[in-house]
Amino acid sequence: MTWWARARHRAGARRARAAGHMGPPPTGFALLPWLLMGLGSFSNLLQGKTESPWIGGLGLFTFNSLYIYVTFRAFDRVKRESLSTRLALLAMGLLTTGLAVGYGGNWLLFFPLLGLATGATLRGRYLGRIGLLLAAYGAVLAGLREGWREAPNIGYATFLSCMVTAAILSLSEAVRELRAAREELARRAVEKERLRFSRDLHDLLGHTLSVIVVKSEAARRLAGRDLDAALAQIGDIESVGRQALTEIREAVTGYREGSLSTELTRARSALAAASVEPVVRQTGAPLAPQTEALLGWVVREAVTNVVRHSRATRCEITVESAEERVRLTVTDDGTGPTVPGTDGNGLTGLTERLAAAGGSLTAGPAPQGGFTVTAELPAGPPDPCAGDAVPLALES
Repeated sequence: MTWWARARHRAGARRARAAGHMGPPPTGFALLPWLLMGLGSFSNLLQGKTESPWIGGLGLFTFNSLYIYVTFRAFDRVKRESLSTRLALLAMGLLTTGLAVGYGGNWLLFFPLLGLATGATLRGRYLGRIGLLLAAYGAVLAGLREGWREAPNIGYATFLSCMVTAAILSLSEAVRELRAAREELARRAVEKERLRFSRDLHDLLGHTLSVIVVKSEAARRLAGRDLDAALAQIGDIESVGRQALTEIREAVTGYREGSLSTELTRARSALAAASVEPVVRQTGAPLAPQTEALLGWVVREAVTNVVRHSRATRCEITVESAEERVRLTVTDDGTGPTVPGTDGNGLTGLTERLAAAGGSLTAGPAPQGGFTVTAELPAGPPDPCAGDAVPLALES
């Protein structure tokens, strides 16, 4: 990487960090400069214009300490709402009242600082009323101590500092919460995409590899006595492999939409290669693309389990489409695993997919023996490209 490229990369990283920390910092340092409003009182102490300077100095030190304590705790919700913070704010109010009544003049500017601390701490539905009462209280004390010409200035400054501080800090807190929510949504979207891809990859590769194994075994059995049939099986293996590559690429991009008719055709071929008699029945109107895609996944997973585990001789696949619901049933007469959940994560993932689409999936031993997988889904809107709904009746 060249020097110029490294410099641009560092500049981009700085901009990204700055964009990620917009708004006031999460500490009370942003509110410390307002303590400069007390410089007038401090100047009076230094110039000896204040009676009982030791009391005034102690009051100034105590007020500044309480202000720093309250404002630094105002940026943490739990600390802001704690009893100690509220008591410290109350102590600020009492101290401000005593200094304003005792000294007046520049000491009245502690009321806007008290309003600022109040706005930073007491955020909520009653803040407006509290701000008005505090402003009126400061204005009355200023009028009684220094004359009524000074009262509006103190009242206005107190109310403005209270409300503006509360508005800015509340807005910045809302922005941080929205940013955190956006990051959480992005994280969940990534997790959802990973789950989708892992399920698709499991279903695709599980079925494809099972078909390749079955057809390879058939080619090996036929090689000694029927070379043409063995070559046909090998050709099927090549076709299945090429189709698997295409489907994996589509699964990665998220654009794969399965076709039920295609899956049924593949199911016949896979079952026949495994010496399992396929019986496929399909009745009803054409299905919506999303419904077809989900049922296609069920056919693929169920047939994969039949080929790999069931040791069956016959497998029946029935699709019944009514006005409101669609039912798919895959039943075999095998003697393989008959306990739900022994077929891996495929059926579990499909159960979650169908539940998200308003459907259901059940799997378990059939009453007459073997294993049955049943999937039900809402019929949904028909495929707009299918034209008029023409009933189907197919059996093989």
